[in-house]
Amino acid sequence: MSTTPKTSSLPACSHVPQPYAGPSKDEVLALRQEYLTPALVTYYEDPLMIVEGHMQYLWDETGRRYLDAIAGIVTVSVGHCHPQVVERVRVQVGQLQHTTTIYVHPTVGQYAKKLASKFPGELKVTYFTNSGSEANDLAILTARQHTGCFDVISLRHGYHGGSPNAMALTGHSTWKYSVPHAFGVHHAMPGYCYRCPLGLTYPACDMKCARDLRDVISFTTPGKVACFIAEPIMGVGGAVTPPKEYFQVAYEEVRKAGGLCIADEVQTGFGRTGTKYWGFENYDVVPDMVTMAKGIGNGTALGAVTTTPDVAKALVGKLHFNTFGGNPVQATYGLATLDVIEADGIQANALTVGRVLRDGFDRLQEKHALIGEVRGMGLMLGIELVRDRQSKEPANTETARILEETKKRGLLLGKGGFYGNVLRIKPPMCLTTADAEFLVACLDEAFSTVVAARGQ
Repeated sequence: MSTTPKTSSLPACSHVPQPYAGPSKDEVLALRQEYLTPALVTYYEDPLMIVEGHMQYLWDETGRRYLDAIAGIVTVSVGHCHPQVVERVRVQVGQLQHTTTIYVHPTVGQYAKKLASKFPGELKVTYFTNSGSEANDLAILTARQHTGCFDVISLRHGYHGGSPNAMALTGHSTWKYSVPHAFGVHHAMPGYCYRCPLGLTYPACDMKCARDLRDVISFTTPGKVACFIAEPIMGVGGAVTPPKEYFQVAYEEVRKAGGLCIADEVQTGFGRTGTKYWGFENYDVVPDMVTMAKGIGNGTALGAVTTTPDVAKALVGKLHFNTFGGNPVQATYGLATLDVIEADGIQANALTVGRVLRDGFDRLQEKHALIGEVRGMGLMLGIELVRDRQSKEPANTETARILEETKKRGLLLGKGGFYGNVLRIKPPMCLTTADAEFLVACLDEAFSTVVAARGQ
């Protein structure tokens, strides 16, 4: 394995990992190859084996520490193994691990009440699920039942999960199999200004990408729709962050057609954007439904759909049941996570440290021509890499090399975008300013190394 001169250093950490005494990495990889589906993928030429986590850090089997800047794909919100979350879950597991909703248990109601307090208006009734895909499936079903319409609008570049129905909503061929899945789903233009689908420039464009929803509805649906679903900031799509007016225009067009508006907050929620608790609040809109997962439970299998009492009635009259949704352990995870977000000032930290990162990334953009655009809010950021700033040719192989170089230096990043050329920076929201400064310095070194290797 090649070695890389390293000048950036991880901030000090008092946590001492336990000595690893499990199977070797080779044994683990062999087990994975033989017994797990070959559809699974790993990052890195030499796959990374993680055996312990504490707050924003991870350790491999050798005891080497890494800064986790992708948070288990934007799932660890308040920190790996946050001690307060761990202790509350430990107590609950020792009392009662599982009942279903056919019985009554106090924690799920207490959790739902606290979750409702975070929403504006009448968004206060919640159905708990196990994942974001499941939550999005349920939201679409609810919208269709409530409106009596079938057609759904989602966005190109958007991602809403991997189940058959969620796959239909997703606007990436990368995530779609050749099976029937998209009945009644229509994909509109996103507010992706850097790669405007109409070749226009904001704000002179008059938000024509959003206004195109009128034509999508007029020419590809019966004129009435069940709903519109979108991420306030795209996750898998590469931190695509539309102008503020985008959702105002989109929601207006959808509501004219009788549809409900659904905000997919699976990655943007719970203070990650810094300025607001929910991503949709950054656009001065209020959806009819909100779907959540990932950071809602700080790493556990938990999702949710929150809507108004009126819309929630749509599922009454038939049986709809989720075996594990909102069970005592899930609800404890979720409630403990909400409490820690408040107690630790997580949202304010996302804003403060996010600004440090954004300022650092802007400086890197001035220095490194590989960076085409820096975008996002708070601790939901993306850096799109291009080989040429005029042509905007995606630098996907260079993106993969950046990930390799940062891994060597103790930094774990994500990647996304349709072309695989966007660095995804979405760390646990307990990230410190010192961590952010290390992250920027590490990226600076990685960019210099990759560019030098290209001979430029």
